[in-house]
Parts: sequence; C-alpha cells; structure tokens
Amino acid sequence: MRRIVLDTETTGLEVTQGHRIIEIACVELFDRRPTGRNFHRYLNPEREIDAAAVQIHGLTADFLADKPRFADIADELVEFLEGGELLIHNASFDVGFLDAEFANIGRPGVVTICPVTDTLAMAREMHPGKRNSLDALCERYQVDNSRRALHGALLDAQLLADVWLAMTRGQDTLDISLLAAPVSEADGGAPFRPANLVVVRASEEERAAHAAMCDRIDKESKGRCLWKQAAGA
Repeated sequence: MRRIVLDTETTGLEVTQGHRIIEIACVELFDRRPTGRNFHRYLNPEREIDAAAVQIHGLTADFLADKPRFADIADELVEFLEGGELLIHNASFDVGFLDAEFANIGRPGVVTICPVTDTLAMAREMHPGKRNSLDALCERYQVDNSRRALHGALLDAQLLADVWLAMTRGQDTLDISLLAAPVSEADGGAPFRPANLVVVRASEEERAAHAAMCDRIDKESKGRCLWKQAAGA
C-alpha cells in the first residue's frame, strides 16, 4: 500500500487570516518502506510572514522571493498525492491550509484526491493523557530528532514517517518467503540441491529480550503483536 507522509510550514497559524503555505514536503512509503521518492518545495506566499512563525521555521520573505507560487506546483503535487493515503500530524491544520490554497486556484480540496489519516489522533488514542507532539513521540519511540533545531517540512515528514512505522509496527501482516521455487533442469535451471543451513538457536537472554520486545509491541499496538499471536496459535 502506498502512503505519503506530509508536512507544511506556513506564514502564520490562522488560515482564516489569509496565511499561506511556504513549504510543503511529502515522503513516500510503499508497503511500510521509504521509497526514497519525495516531493519538496519552498513557495512564495506573496504576503508577509509573522515574526513568530519565522522563529519556528527560519524561513524569511527574502529567501522565498524567487520561489514558485502554489499555483505553479499544484499539478505536480496532485500527481504525487494521487493513489496514496496521506499521513499528517494534526491533519486539520495542514489540510485546512491545503484546501485554502486549492480553493484560491479554483480546485477541490485534499479529500477529493486521497484519504487522510491524522497521526495525532492515532497517538492520542494509543497514549491517552500523554504528550503526543512530534518531539514527544520521537522520544517515546526512540526516533533520533537531534537535527530538529528548527521546524522544517521535509525533516518533520521524515521523522513522522519513522514515528508512524514505530507506532504501527505490530499491525501489518508478515509476508516472508524463505524458500523460492526451484527452477527445474528441464527449464534450463541448475540441479536443485537443498542448502546446508546451520541452525543457531537463540540463547535464553535473547529469548527473554525478544519476549520483552513483543510485550512492548503488544501494549503499544493494543494487542496486535503478530509474534505473540503466532506463538499462541
């Protein structure tokens, strides 16, 4: 399944006050693996940027003056998003800004392009009563965010991809094929000979560590750890 982790930076916090997107980044995942295919653009918002926002992301009007406008990259963005599921932390914020940008150029909103999943809502359900900001989740799931001195859409999307993979690592079906079908001599293949494999048994310490990790995955995924399900079958 294709998923796209998205993040934006903006000129301010309130889209209703005419604030605009100035950076957008998308990180593509396919079958829970980063593909290395990303979409990243800085945008000229054609308006001033709040001083408080500059302190958060460091993007200035001078830096963005020669960058494309949203209308210039809209087709490319839609093409990248189509056929995927969007993963966004605090989705209402980013989707609100994206919908406003699309509306400015007479196009329908994000949900007409692809479905949206809010990872903040997921985190709140999994960790009620706890801090669920991106930094807090990085700390909880041991994702290295030491480079995050300022907010940046591409870095934040990459971090969120790692966090989402950690949050959901017990939920997908394992599909591991250990043996490929041999090609017969009649089909031009070499004679099939079973490999002489050396079986190394796990030590007691390794089994204990594995059990502890399964317990942690089971707790964080609300009882969906596949290793524990397989062991109890």
